[in-house]
Amino acid sequence: MKGTAINYSQEELAFIKARGAKPRREAHVEFVKKFDRADVSLANLTALCKRKGWLTGRSGCFESGHVPDNKGKTMPYNPNRARTQFKKGQLPANTKYAGHERTTRDGYVEISVEEMNPHTGFERRYVQKHRWLWEKENGQVPEGMALKCLDGNKQNTDPSNWKLIPRAMLPRLNNRWGRNYDNAPSELKPTIMAVAELEHCAAQHVKK
Repeated sequence: MKGTAINYSQEELAFIKARGAKPRREAHVEFVKKFDRADVSLANLTALCKRKGWLTGRSGCFESGHVPDNKGKTMPYNPNRARTQFKKGQLPANTKYAGHERTTRDGYVEISVEEMNPHTGFERRYVQKHRWLWEKENGQVPEGMALKCLDGNKQNTDPSNWKLIPRAMLPRLNNRWGRNYDNAPSELKPTIMAVAELEHCAAQHVKK
């Protein structure tokens, strides 16, 4: 019954202690057979040994220098297993090659390019596709500047659809100023952009 203490005689305790280094399952079988204690489960015996500190001495880890039993052995050929085994030089089906594209949560398209990832050292990394294409035609985006999508569709990565503007001008085009440039009608976008540029220039002039 759960919660009921299990009593052991001194002889039984000595028997269990003497076999403390054996695998628990093996020691349990021997104990039950010798003392006819079907009321003692494997879990009960294991708990007793742990309470008493009668540990097996095994950690479950291979010791340093351990040689696997199958080292140097070749598994027999099996046609069913061979059909699903990787071949030498084979890459997984989900390998992302250079040119692979994905879309971020913000809606920007990223592309895998053959450039070393500065964080991981891997030979490829993902970059924003619109910026990568724009810089191939126009050079690196200057510090303090940003690329703004003209038609509001971030997945239109054509360089002609992206305008280089001061990064400080971005808030004047988004919801902070109530203009919501990306979702504004296409015929109003040029006007919103022109007003934002004028306000930014005025603000910069005031700072001087």
